[in-house]
Amino acid sequence: MAMLRSTLMSLAILAMLINLGMGANYTVGGANGWDTITDLQTWASSQSFLVGDNLIFQYTPNHDVLEVSKSDYDSCQASNPIQSYSGGTTSIPLSSQGKKYFICGTSGHCSQGMKVQIDTLATSAPPPASPSSKPPTSSVTPLVPTPASESHSSSPAQTPKSTPTVPSPTPSATAAKLPSSSAHRGGFLVNITMGIIFVMTMLQAY
Repeated sequence: MAMLRSTLMSLAILAMLINLGMGANYTVGGANGWDTITDLQTWASSQSFLVGDNLIFQYTPNHDVLEVSKSDYDSCQASNPIQSYSGGTTSIPLSSQGKKYFICGTSGHCSQGMKVQIDTLATSAPPPASPSSKPPTSSVTPLVPTPASESHSSSPAQTPKSTPTVPSPTPSATAAKLPSSSAHRGGFLVNITMGIIFVMTMLQAY
């Protein structure tokens, strides 16, 4: 019995971690939902949509949701939708990168502002290649003795003077910093891996 309870608890934790790694849900329009009052495009511009996220449309029975082409979006043309949804709550997964266009098919609602353009980005940007730069080599000036000046007098020859050389400063080794990628939600893989290890450890304990 204790083993079953422990196993169920471990599976519940694993399910929670997997759920954290899934895409985010965005209620279109925010608190007001899909209606003619909300400035839907301003709302969309303030969000960052990634592949794997979900759009949640919540609306009253006098509305619907139509996915349309760019030209139909611009002209509020509802007669040739790509997809049509109704029922009060619609969840649409953003499964690919690019732009999607949605309008309300009820007459006059699109022209009143009930339309939204969603720009879906890739899940993460690839990190740029690390620049391969070699540290500058410091050149050291060798000590060259200055030849003694010839004297026409009877005084003894002067000792040659050498020019003091100031050693070149050692170049500071600056570590090249790689810019962090937009690892938006990228850490969920670590969470899932830790969850799986935790479940396996719990199962082996019994």
